[in-house]
Amino acid sequence: MLLSLLDLAALLFFFFCWIGYSLFARKRARTTHCLSSILCSLRIDWFTTVMHKENQVADASLIGNVERTVTFFASSTILVLAGVITVLAHADEVVLVLNEIPMSPATSSILVQFKLSVLAIIFIYAFFKFTWSIRQFGFVSVLLGASVEYHQGNKPEEERRRFAMHAAKVLDQSGHEYNKGLRTYYFALAYLSWFLHPVILIASSAVVVAVLYRREYRSRVLRELLATKGYVPGKK
Repeated sequence: MLLSLLDLAALLFFFFCWIGYSLFARKRARTTHCLSSILCSLRIDWFTTVMHKENQVADASLIGNVERTVTFFASSTILVLAGVITVLAHADEVVLVLNEIPMSPATSSILVQFKLSVLAIIFIYAFFKFTWSIRQFGFVSVLLGASVEYHQGNKPEEERRRFAMHAAKVLDQSGHEYNKGLRTYYFALAYLSWFLHPVILIASSAVVVAVLYRREYRSRVLRELLATKGYVPGKK
């Protein structure tokens, strides 16, 4: 059997934490103030303001800065994938190193290759999320350019609000994809602990969930962001 019962349990717990927290965060954001919900509200305010501005150079620059950040992560993910594939070709040497670690259980080349293959899949998923986020930021740039027509033309206020709302939602979706890519990095770091011991993987997965939850729902920056709208942490 390739995986022991403890390894299998640790791997299942890892994916349970990752998928479970993602579903939990999406559902909870509908009823509770969090970083996602307040940023969505602020993005709507941003595009509502854009609709009444003559010069949008600063707004385009802000979007470009975020897009470059996402591009950096996408490029870094490619480098990480190249590294993982390189290590995959030298699995026997990795086995020798891991077997020298006192706390690490005895492993095999096949098991190490399996772990590295799953790690590669995790980073491929992150790459897809980052690149999809980049594309959506490109869509936002198009919408930003199209907003000039609404400012210069005699458009009704209702049309301006509708355009601002949907443009902000596109920007919000690109932010969500970026966030999913970053979340993948967090869990990938936890996954690395599996090379040491499956129990450490279980503990690391739980720690990552706790860190993500605190930053999303209990962080100081959340309180300050909510204060800009007169909100407080908790239920909406």
